[in-house]
Amino acid sequence: MWTRQHKQRNTGRLIIPSLCVAFLAYFGFHAYHGEFGINSKYQLEAQTIELQAKYDAIKARRVDLERRVQLMHEGTLEKDMLDEQARRALNLSQPDEITVMLPANSK
Repeated sequence: MWTRQHKQRNTGRLIIPSLCVAFLAYFGFHAYHGEFGINSKYQLEAQTIELQAKYDAIKARRVDLERRVQLMHEGTLEKDMLDEQARRALNLSQPDEITVMLPANSK
């Protein structure tokens, strides 16, 4: 029976730890930069704030429009409001009326 003496290599002992480090680096990178990672959470929060501001503006506009429509219902019809809206939409005025033109930014 013969035996062979050989020296243990250091590379054999480093294979498993290096694979573990590679897996941890891979999953760590994607945990931060991935589609559902930490970085995307901050982007989604910023987008949520922006969309909430747009939603609030649209909601305020809707409330204003609903109020104006309520004024035009049959039971609460205000003749002055209806006359003003019709003149503005049709760009009409009577010959004996004086029209004052205001800048567009002052309402």
